[in-house]
Amino acid sequence: MSFRSIVRDVRESFGSLSRRGFDVRISGLPGLSGHHHRGKSFGPPGEPHGGAVVADQNGWVGLPPELLRDVMKRLEEGESTWPSRKDVVACAAVCSAWREICKDIVQSPEFCGKLTFPVSLKQPGPRDGLIQCFIRRDKSTLTYYLYLCLSPAVLSENGKFLLAAKRNRRTTYTEYVISVDSKNISRSSNGYVGKMRSNFLGTKFIVYDTQPPYNAGSLVPCQRGSRRISSRRVSPKVPTGSYPIAQVNYELNVLGTRGPRRMQCTMHSIPASAVDPDGVVPGQPQQLLPGPFDESFRSTNASSRFSMADFSSSRFSSSRFSDVSGGLRREEEDGEAKERPLVLRNKVPRWHEQLQCWCLNFRGRVTVASVKNFQLTAAAPQVAAAALPPSSSSTSDHEKVILQFGKVTKDMFTMDYRYPLSAFQAFAICLTSFDTKLACE
Repeated sequence: MSFRSIVRDVRESFGSLSRRGFDVRISGLPGLSGHHHRGKSFGPPGEPHGGAVVADQNGWVGLPPELLRDVMKRLEEGESTWPSRKDVVACAAVCSAWREICKDIVQSPEFCGKLTFPVSLKQPGPRDGLIQCFIRRDKSTLTYYLYLCLSPAVLSENGKFLLAAKRNRRTTYTEYVISVDSKNISRSSNGYVGKMRSNFLGTKFIVYDTQPPYNAGSLVPCQRGSRRISSRRVSPKVPTGSYPIAQVNYELNVLGTRGPRRMQCTMHSIPASAVDPDGVVPGQPQQLLPGPFDESFRSTNASSRFSMADFSSSRFSSSRFSDVSGGLRREEEDGEAKERPLVLRNKVPRWHEQLQCWCLNFRGRVTVASVKNFQLTAAAPQVAAAALPPSSSSTSDHEKVILQFGKVTKDMFTMDYRYPLSAFQAFAICLTSFDTKLACE
């Protein structure tokens, strides 16, 4: 039997099972359960309901581990791009044994450069290249959709959906809610993964994650909230945390008298040493969404290190924003005991005399000039630069473009990112470029 025949038989065997026996939960992601579009799943599955029925009716579950591992290795190598990569996800949905072997074989995007499971959205990108994505804007609904590029063509709209964001304008701030559910983009959605907030002027932005970073104890204040979930669950509310993992600042530039935009991103969840050749990003998540109710409740109440302040929408004023940004700055200046966070700055464009405009080299990925276009690189550590002469390797590491964003059509923008940023972090940073900036235009 050929390898592709094995894969085809595995997938066909799923259809022969009863609907009740194949009611698979895929990590609680909305729209991806056994009752909604099983064939379009994009994520690691949870434990299947009625596992005994699957084991009795599906002979593939009892394959020898050595044979199973060989089959999955060939599948992972052969199906390297979407949509054919959904076969890898389908194999991980058979049972817990298949899932564990699949998790061992399928590496994180940092090492394989591929987005396979939903947790990949919060894991760092590849070190040796860029993951090419594009963002589609819908002005009528104030929503933004992130897709993985499936074609090298810049203007191709053929992509794999990754994330969605919705803009909510308040009196004193703007909030962008980020979700993996394109149909329900709200904090009450089961697919809610984070948010981004700006001040009134649109010059300062803070990115919040629902999962604690490795240095969560030093990130204060931590918002405590709760989100509504499906009435089928045991509890109508699940407490969630909002951890400030990044801050984006735009330099004041009234009427554009200071030239192009200047932005700085302080990644509080990524140490500055992560961009070194032997650096790592600590605290990488193992799942995209928070765990069960009891685990989530325990994680948000048992830790006394976090300052649980009530940041409701009505109380989030400009002074509250100053408290958050001030707390993050104090963490940066907290002596030598803590490692400094990674700082990203946009590359300064050069003036082109013939075109009479500011230009950056996007290597063909951007086709329309826009004030929103930018490229981010790692800022060289000031302490290290003053103490030691710069080496060629360290200089090249800090000159690499970590994130680039640019316009290609009226409502379509490219977003390419790499290590140490994740797709979630890169998407949130790019959303700051869409926001209205009263003091930067």
